[in-house]
Amino acid sequence: MSPSQVPSPVPDLSPVLASALKNGVEATMVAIIKKNRRSRYFRESPVFADFHDALRNFGTDDGGGVPDNVLLETYRTTIPLTTYDSYEPFAAKFLAENCHEDDVRDMFSPGLPHHIAITSSTSSPKPKLYCKYQHQGSMRHAFGDGRNTFWTFSLHYRQLVEVRNRDGDIVRTISAGIGSSGALRMRSHLEVEDDHLNIKLAGDWATSPIAVGFIRDYRTFMLTHTLFALANSKVETITMIFTTSIVDVIRYMEEEWDTLIASIETGELPPWEGIQHVREYLQPHFPPRPERAAQLRAIGKATDQPGWLVEIWPMLKTTISISSGVFSVAIPKLRFYLGPDVQLRSLGFITSEAYVGTVYDPSDLNLFKATPQDIIEYLDVDKEENASNIVPPWLVEAGKHYEIVCTTRDGLWRFRLGDVVEIAGFDPTDGTPIMRYSERRNVITWMAGGELTEQRITAAILAVQDTLARIVEFTAIIDGRSGIPTLGYLIEVYGELHPEAAEAPMKLHKELCRLNEEFDPQRMQIPTIRILEPGTFAEYRKWKIEMSNSGAGQAKVPVLMWDDAAREWMLARVRTELGVDSNGGAVQG
Repeated sequence: MSPSQVPSPVPDLSPVLASALKNGVEATMVAIIKKNRRSRYFRESPVFADFHDALRNFGTDDGGGVPDNVLLETYRTTIPLTTYDSYEPFAAKFLAENCHEDDVRDMFSPGLPHHIAITSSTSSPKPKLYCKYQHQGSMRHAFGDGRNTFWTFSLHYRQLVEVRNRDGDIVRTISAGIGSSGALRMRSHLEVEDDHLNIKLAGDWATSPIAVGFIRDYRTFMLTHTLFALANSKVETITMIFTTSIVDVIRYMEEEWDTLIASIETGELPPWEGIQHVREYLQPHFPPRPERAAQLRAIGKATDQPGWLVEIWPMLKTTISISSGVFSVAIPKLRFYLGPDVQLRSLGFITSEAYVGTVYDPSDLNLFKATPQDIIEYLDVDKEENASNIVPPWLVEAGKHYEIVCTTRDGLWRFRLGDVVEIAGFDPTDGTPIMRYSERRNVITWMAGGELTEQRITAAILAVQDTLARIVEFTAIIDGRSGIPTLGYLIEVYGELHPEAAEAPMKLHKELCRLNEEFDPQRMQIPTIRILEPGTFAEYRKWKIEMSNSGAGQAKVPVLMWDDAAREWMLARVRTELGVDSNGGAVQG
């Protein structure tokens, strides 16, 4: 559906829409309860004891024979809010030294999972594991399939889990790693047992052959995808998980432009680090293209001109990536290289735990329609954090903020995602809530008598771009050099600092105080701003992936960085600093 055909969300539900939405949600809820009620997690975890006690009053242990309306009421009144604490002991069984089928079958949903999604540990001390099962009728993500799609897909996994039966035979090999890689394997039937065959395939959904997805080195992974895309003059769509990843590609293209063109001309792959193990599988898909190389040489590395990417790919119409929240900071630079006519589209509201929402209006990068395949409920952020304050979809109010709570076919039960959304209204065709991502629920830190959240940290720095410079990407740390903690920004900028950049820390101080009336301006020290070397965040993603043995889609940069090693890595790449006195301490407010 084109943007002009998308109906605007309505602010209120009519009785007819509310009834239709309620009936549809409850039907899905009953189906999920019946499907997963016999899972080991649901039967054995003590957090669900009240549900089972209630059912025993009806003479059943698992809800068999209980009317649907009773199941629904029992769910609403007895299922508490859950977190990873209750899920972890059951998920950990898959990573035991010996994984036996009897120990893990029907763990969260019937059968064995197709793959295990491992989080990037951006907002937690260690990665989390989420089992993903094959379901009938699953929605396909809007990646923009086709040979003319520049898609940086990955097939990387951290480890393989071999599930054995009582005779010691392997009954299933499960990949554990980045969730998008597992999802691609599941929808394209690329099972890990067949990788010796998969790696030879051309693939039919992207400009790159499948072997590129097996490259682990981040820079080489991105460059090799870029090489195959540059060789194709008919690219129509660019798809990457995060908008910041597209900016990384642009930088790599700038740095390796001559090498890329020479390779396209000769048909010889460059000797990049980490490509050796797939070279023999890539080479048959990479013939010489001297005419295309000549076209690219004529275009040149015109990176100081808007619309460079459209010169390279004249048929380019769309980019698809996650662009809301902190990833929105990369949009201005991306728009510069795309020009005014290429549409930026969101990938959707996707988390490691669940697929929360589809894109509602393609022209709006932060507008999502709640998925109908799982149950999305809403915890009122202005009330106490317990299940009694969960609001069902047909009772949410436009303009209010809620934390997402999900019950899924993969076996989560009223699971708190920690993501806060604002209800923008309702789809006038079926009543489904339409939402905007707002921020993470948790308060990141306290300072000067007030709380600092992701949203405020992000909004404040974006508000000073006119004074500082165009921001490519940022993170923040707690800067305690003066003895009194303040907020310290680590920023990569595009081009040179503005002449008045020295005024940015004071303007940033005022903006943070404006965003939070609880702040005491006299106690709030002037924030510091460190300007990083160009390309720092791209290199950080490469370093992070190597350190964690993760995939390209797990190289997220946190809004506030707590990890000591990561902070030291960043601080070693500071080019210049604003907002410090002659002794290196933060300026007093």
